[in-house]
Amino acid sequence: MEKILEVKDLHISFHTFAGEVKAIRGVNFDLYKGETLAIVGESGSGKSVTTKSIMRLLPEHNSEIKGGQILFEGKDLAKASEKEMQKIRGKDISMIFQDPMTSLNPTMTVGKQIMEPLLKHQKLSKAEAKQRAIELLKLVGIPKPEIRFKQYPHQFSGGMRQRVVIAIALACNPKILIADEPTTALDVTIQAQILDLMKDLQKKIDTSIIFITHDLGVVANVADRVAVMYGGRIVEIGTVDEIFYNPKHPYTWGLISSMPSLDTKDDELYAIPGSPPDLLEPPKGDAFAPRNEYALKIDLEKQPPMFKVSDTHYAATWLLHPDAPKVEPPEAVKKRMQQFKANSTSPKKEGN
Repeated sequence: MEKILEVKDLHISFHTFAGEVKAIRGVNFDLYKGETLAIVGESGSGKSVTTKSIMRLLPEHNSEIKGGQILFEGKDLAKASEKEMQKIRGKDISMIFQDPMTSLNPTMTVGKQIMEPLLKHQKLSKAEAKQRAIELLKLVGIPKPEIRFKQYPHQFSGGMRQRVVIAIALACNPKILIADEPTTALDVTIQAQILDLMKDLQKKIDTSIIFITHDLGVVANVADRVAVMYGGRIVEIGTVDEIFYNPKHPYTWGLISSMPSLDTKDDELYAIPGSPPDLLEPPKGDAFAPRNEYALKIDLEKQPPMFKVSDTHYAATWLLHPDAPKVEPPEAVKKRMQQFKANSTSPKKEGN
C-alpha cells in the first residue's frame, strides 16, 4: 500500500505558567491510501494534539513542535508556512471536530458554508458550487437538500449538523480526513448512523481517515488499523484484529477490559486504576508503569522500545523482551476476546 502520511519522531510541547508540558514525546506512525487508522486512548493521552499538529491548528502562542517530521506526500508540514498550510487545509486535509454546533457559523446558511471551500479551493462558479453543495448534502444523507441548503445550523438536529460538518470536510475530496471524536456529542443511535455514514463515504470517495476516539467499541466498527496512545506516546499499533484478538500492552488490556458488553453486570465494569502521568515531569521509564500490575523493575528505569510482534503489529512493553517473564492477559481481556470471536469472525463486524 502507498503511504500518504508519515509522522516521524514527533515531539510537541506547551509552554505554561507551571512549566513546559511535553505533550507528545516521540510519536511515529504511517497512514496509507484508502485506510482508516484509529488513534485511541484516554483523555490527555495526546490524540488530538497529534492530529491537530498535522493540520497545524495548535495555538501559536504557547505550543511548539520541538522535533520530528510530518511528511505529507513528501512535504514536511512541521516546517510549512501558514500560507502553505492554508492551501492544504480543507483541500488536501480536512477535519471533523467533536461538537458540530461550534464548527458551524450560526449566522450563515449551511449551503453557503459548504460552498466556501468549493469557491476558495476548487475555483467553481457560484452556480457550480451551489449544485455541488446540494449534491454533498444528499451524499451525507440529508433529505430535501434543496430546501436544507437555505437553512441555518439551529434548524438542524445534532446528528444532522454533524452530517453538514462532514459535507463541508468532504467538499474538496480531501486525501486525508481527520475525525476528532465526531460522535462524542451525539446519542448512541445517531452515533451508529454517523459511523455507518463515514464507512459508506470512505468506499465512495476513497479517502484516508484518521479517526480519534477514546471508545474502543467505535474502533472495532470503523478501523483497519489501531494506534493506542498513552502519556504522549504510541504504546501499541496493529491491525484491528491484532489489537482486539492479540493485544500485548497492559494498557491495551485495560482498555479492552473496560469495554462494556451486553453480558456486563453493573458491578463488573472494570476501570484502570490510577491517573495518567504528569507530563510537566514525564517519567523516565514506561509512563504506564505506576498503573501497571505487571510492571517490571526496568519499567521504572527505562522507556521500552517498540517490540515487533508481526510485520504489522508492534508494542512498547518490556514484557515482550526475550528475557521477560511470560505473562498472560488477565481473565477479563480473555473473556472479551472470546466474546468477539463468538459474535463474529472480526471485531469490525460486532457492531453491525
